[in-house]
Amino acid sequence: MLEINNLYKVFNSDMAEDLRKVALNDVSVTINKDDFVTIIGSNGSGKSTFFNTISGLYTPDSGTILLDNTDITNLKEFKRASLIGRVFQDPLIGTAGDMSVLENLYLAYKKGEKRKLKWVFNKKDEEYFYEMVKNLDLGIENNLNQKIKFLSGGQRQAITLLMATLKKPKLLLLDEHTAALDPKTANIVLELTKKIVLEQNIPTIMITHNISDAIKYGNRIIMFKDGKIVLDVSGSAKEKLTVTKVLSKFESI
Repeated sequence: MLEINNLYKVFNSDMAEDLRKVALNDVSVTINKDDFVTIIGSNGSGKSTFFNTISGLYTPDSGTILLDNTDITNLKEFKRASLIGRVFQDPLIGTAGDMSVLENLYLAYKKGEKRKLKWVFNKKDEEYFYEMVKNLDLGIENNLNQKIKFLSGGQRQAITLLMATLKKPKLLLLDEHTAALDPKTANIVLELTKKIVLEQNIPTIMITHNISDAIKYGNRIIMFKDGKIVLDVSGSAKEKLTVTKVLSKFESI
C-alpha cells in the first residue's frame, strides 16, 4: 500500500513569485494493494512530478510518502529501486542496449543484490527466463542472446515491463509506457501489462494521455490539474465513464 500525505513540491522556490512553479499542491492519496490506477491530466498538471517524487528523483518540500507503512520520503532513489518497478515512455530507457536480452533479464533478476565481478549464469536461470519471455508471446524466446537494442520498440518495452516485475515490486509505475508505440503494438503491451499486474497482484499506477486506455484499464482513474488531484473515481462509477464524460469533467473543473 502506498500512502501519500500533504505532498508539496515547488520548483524555483528561491526565485520571484511569478517564476515559481507549484508542481504538487497538498496532494494526499492512498493506493491500495489491489489498485491498478490510471492517471490523466494535461501537460504540467503534476503527473510526472508525482511519479518522480514517489520514485525518489525529487524530494518533496513537505509531506510524507509511506510504502507498506515504511516512510520512504527521504530514501535515496537507488535504494527505492528494489521496492519500486518503473517503465518509462522511451523504450530505450531501462535496458542496456549493448547487452543481450538474457543479460538484461539477469541484471533485473539480481536487482538489490550485491554485484559480482563476473556473470554466473546457470541452466535453471536460463530456463526460467526462457519461459517468462515465451509467455510474452512475441517470438523473442529463441533469441535471448541477441543485443536488446536490435528488438523492436514494442518487444523492448515488453522486456522492460518483464524486467520491472521479474522480482515482484511493492509498487509499479508506468510512465506513459506505450506513448512511443504504434496503436497496434501499444495495445499488445497494454494487454501484457494487464496480464502481469493481475496475475502478480502488483499495486500499479499508470500515466496515460489516452483517455480511452485510462477508462479501459485498471479499477481506478485519477485526474491531476494544477498540481492537485481533482478527480478520483473507482468501482461502478468508473465503469460508467466515457471519453466524453471525462472530457466534460476536465473542462468543468
